[in-house]
Amino acid sequence: MRGLAVVASLFAGAIPAAASGGLSCNAEDQSVKIVIESGVTRGMGSPIFNFRGVLEVLEKGVADDLRRTEFTGEDLAQYWLDAKSLKLLIYRERTGDKPHGYVELTIETQPGDDEGTYDGPYQLVVFDMTGDMTGEGRTLTLKGQASCFVE
Repeated sequence: MRGLAVVASLFAGAIPAAASGGLSCNAEDQSVKIVIESGVTRGMGSPIFNFRGVLEVLEKGVADDLRRTEFTGEDLAQYWLDAKSLKLLIYRERTGDKPHGYVELTIETQPGDDEGTYDGPYQLVVFDMTGDMTGEGRTLTLKGQASCFVE
């Protein structure tokens, strides 16, 4: 029995402790309001879980169904998180019977002055085929600054 306890304690010490924290990004200016939240696990690749976000486009001329977009983990196309940068690429296509349309949000930040902070530019591309008689669609590109925090 005693030998079993020794073996169990050796294995318990060999398993690394996994911790998780949070990730959040925000941007608010004359063109957009962006709120992103997610859990992030410490370890190989810093996997993201429970990803969600809301994008609100304030510019005129954007279709209602593309003006406010809610994101889930399925919309997170790519991400990168390390001590040098936090990058997110979020893409969501229009659903339903309307012609093709999408929103693509790219956030590329670098570490800020305070621990856990990341600051940098965002770029939002909104593409919409609705009502375009030329067959080329309309593209709106907006740029600004985002602030993120990782704990």
